[in-house]
Amino acid sequence: MGAHEEIVTLVIKHRVKPGYEAAYETWLKKTVNVASRREGHLGADIHRDNRGGLQVFTCVLRFCSTDVMQSWLDSAERHDLVQEALPMLADGDQTEVTTGSEFWFAPAAENQQQPPRWKQAVISFLVILPLSLIVPKLWMPVLGLHPFWAGYLGSNIVITATIVTLVVYLCMPAAMRLFAPWLSKSSTPTIQSEI
Repeated sequence: MGAHEEIVTLVIKHRVKPGYEAAYETWLKKTVNVASRREGHLGADIHRDNRGGLQVFTCVLRFCSTDVMQSWLDSAERHDLVQEALPMLADGDQTEVTTGSEFWFAPAAENQQQPPRWKQAVISFLVILPLSLIVPKLWMPVLGLHPFWAGYLGSNIVITATIVTLVVYLCMPAAMRLFAPWLSKSSTPTIQSEI
């Protein structure tokens, strides 16, 4: 990921009409699968909630840049999928874009607020600290085999790339599921990652 890029999150909220829940689940699996095959897609989480007697699905899609996300939004594939889903939706297709480090903490439902910044900092600290202690130890025997990778620049490239990859793809999504009750003031929705 280039220095000019930042992770962008697309939050899509759908309230499903009664009786369409099973059909919507099938549609959602297909849609997340299509999105996940696009270059620059970094993962997805699905939050399920019940509000006003209707099942509410919040799909959080992460992309490596605004351009990549916009390409998905403007694609013929997504347009066709949305048209297919509209008859099942009570309020149409609602999208919201979040940029920067707060994308992990985007509220899953309208009645939820983003967690306070100190909670965001605590979760980020708990994720990054162990990695910053463990990853260098794991890489050192390998990095020592070549002078460039054993040096300051080479070793930092490898270690930083490893930590960032683990945070984005594995550790932060797991931490968000684990700490969801603490982060959320309202009842915690069911979270399923990468359907």
